[in-house]
Order: sequence, then structure tokens, then C-alpha cells
Amino acid sequence: MTNGAPFVRPDVALFLQFLNAVPGPRFWEVPAEDARKMTAAMRDVADAPVGELAVIRDIIIPGPAGDIPARVYDCRSTRDAGPVMVFYHGGGFVIGNIYTYEPHCAEVARLLDLPVISIDYRLAPEHVFPAAAVDCEAATRWIASSPAELGYSVTGLITSGDSAGGNLTIVTSMALRDDPADVPILLQHPIYPFVSLDSDWPSISEFQTGHLLTADAMAYFGKAYASPRGDYRAEPLNFDQSNMPPSLVTTASLDPLRDQGLAYVEKLKNAGVRVEHISAEGTIHGHINIRQAIPSTQRDIETYISTLKTMLAEVMADA
Repeated sequence: MTNGAPFVRPDVALFLQFLNAVPGPRFWEVPAEDARKMTAAMRDVADAPVGELAVIRDIIIPGPAGDIPARVYDCRSTRDAGPVMVFYHGGGFVIGNIYTYEPHCAEVARLLDLPVISIDYRLAPEHVFPAAAVDCEAATRWIASSPAELGYSVTGLITSGDSAGGNLTIVTSMALRDDPADVPILLQHPIYPFVSLDSDWPSISEFQTGHLLTADAMAYFGKAYASPRGDYRAEPLNFDQSNMPPSLVTTASLDPLRDQGLAYVEKLKNAGVRVEHISAEGTIHGHINIRQAIPSTQRDIETYISTLKTMLAEVMADA
């Protein structure tokens, strides 16, 4: 802290200066289809290249409401039996997709040395709550069954995603805790997750403008997805977290969702779940998608994945 102001990394400050000076409408001021195009264009400007990878392959997963597209990333062309990461993208349940998260998923596949399967669940407002959660649970159960389309035997799952995808990470883990799939969830990794419908968190007040995710954006997402009170898929923070898988929860210090993420860490601890927490100091919500614009993000992602690898080794040793 300096003169009461929060620490901001120099590269984050430069990015926010650029972002907040860009003219024209913001994505929450235009229809969803236009907002998605703006988000895809931002990947091309702000995120790192996808880079080299042995496998980038599209698959189709059968879902209860129709086919669910997904994409497999792997740094190896062949795999023996082993764990798989299932990734649920962010974007407020409205504007993200496989394309906008491809650089991140490819980098995780390289660093973790495991297959990463990104789920292209249905989006709002065309498909309101709980469509995203239904698709993600169905896709994860299908992956757990080691379908022939994957070409290898899945022995366990790591669920991961950011923001809205952090919510989907947690609620999918809850669903498979209560009604297990063919293989267990070994770890979950929610990244700056959305876990509460409450709006009175201090971090929302502190960072509601000027830090990429704004109060206006959150209102736009909330109206589109139409999550109701009293459903674990809308506000998992208010529901039992006992017997959840070991968890790595990551937050960002300049994020409106920071405080609910911290509350989720405490909820897991109080439930007796093994939890690691990493705070990305001096950076913002959405940083995993802007490695080119904010180069210090690379160290964040490497730290997250190094911690996940250590946790996975411990889980496998205890099995």
C-alpha cells in the first residue's frame, strides 16, 4: 500500500491505462453477439500466441440438450492412462468460448504435461441458468467414462476454470462429490471464482470501475444468465463444502471478486478440505487471458501450475 492505494504492478498499470482510454462502447453496452466478437478480438491483441503443441483436436460430447463442442490440448501425441484436466472458460456465462481461452489451455497443457479438455458450454442469454452448469457436469461425466474418442484411459480429473468458469469448476465438483462419476475428481482449481450473488463485498465497491471487470459488466452478466437465489449452482459459497477434492484457489488483489474468493477459501478450510490459496498481488480479474499485455502473468500461471503439480503428486501418492 502507498498512501492508502493498493499495489499495482507496472505492466498492469500500463494495460489499464490503455484499456480505459480506448474509445467506443464497452462490451456490456452492446448485444451479446457483438460482445463476443469484441472479446475474441481482445485475445488477438492482448493474449500470448497459442504456441506449439502436439495435439489440438476438436471433439463432440453428447449432452442432455444436444452436442457439446470441446477441444483437447496435449503436449504429447500419445498418452498412457492418467489424469485429465477439464477446463470451463470464463466470460460471465455470456462472452467466453474455446477460442478466447485457447492460449491459456495450451500453456497449461505444456506446463502440467497432461491433457486439457476445454468445454464449449451453452451461453446466455440464449441459454439461461442452469444451462452452463448442466453442460459442464454432463461433459465431465462423459470424460470420466474414458470414451474411445479420447484415445486413452482417464484415471482421474482435475476441474479448473476462471470467473464464471470458477463457479462451474466448483459446482461440477460438488455434483460429482454427491453423485460420483466413473473416476474421482483429484483436484479442483477455481481461478478468481464467482461464488456468491451478494453484491456487498468490499472488493466490489473498491474495484467496481477501471479494473477490467466492472460493476456494470457484472450486472450485464447477471441479467443475462439469470441465476436464482437458493441454488448451489448459483451461489456455492452458501452450500456445504465438506468432502470436496483438494483445492487450489487463486485470487487477484485488484479484483471485484477477490473477497468472495477469499471467503470460499475459508469455507473450504472450515469444512476440513485441504486448500491452497495463491493471491496474485497487484493484478486484475481476467489476467490469465492477457499474458501478452501483462507479461508478469506468465509467472502467475507458472506458479499456479507448479503448485497443482505438487498437489497432484501428493494426491497420487496417497491413493
